[in-house]
Amino acid sequence: QVQLVESGGGLVQAGGSLRLSCAASGRTFSRHAMGWFRQAPGKERGFVAGISFSGRSTYYADPAKGRFTISRDNAKNTVYLQMNSLKPEDTAVYYCAARTTNSPLSDDYDYWGQGTQVTVSS
Repeated sequence: QVQLVESGGGLVQAGGSLRLSCAASGRTFSRHAMGWFRQAPGKERGFVAGISFSGRSTYYADPAKGRFTISRDNAKNTVYLQMNSLKPEDTAVYYCAARTTNSPLSDDYDYWGQGTQVTVSS
């Protein structure tokens, strides 16, 4: 069982930056692929970025490419999402997720956090 707690959301102006963090419980963090998802009002939750067990492989949805960076620190049981050049359309609840299969580019994750709100004003 893995518990995930996101932090770092908030209100930011367009063009600004935020860094989301997701702290994981347990001693098996390094054996979980990690992902970030988001859900905007009235829309389905969608994949944003994913990272492999070791962090050597990363994947991004098209809206995130070139602006967002996913990273992880296995010693700290934490995964990050650095978001730059934020746009109003990035406004959503952002969720951290973990899966035991080392295939981050997926919607089929085993564990989910409660989410953190990101609001980008124009």
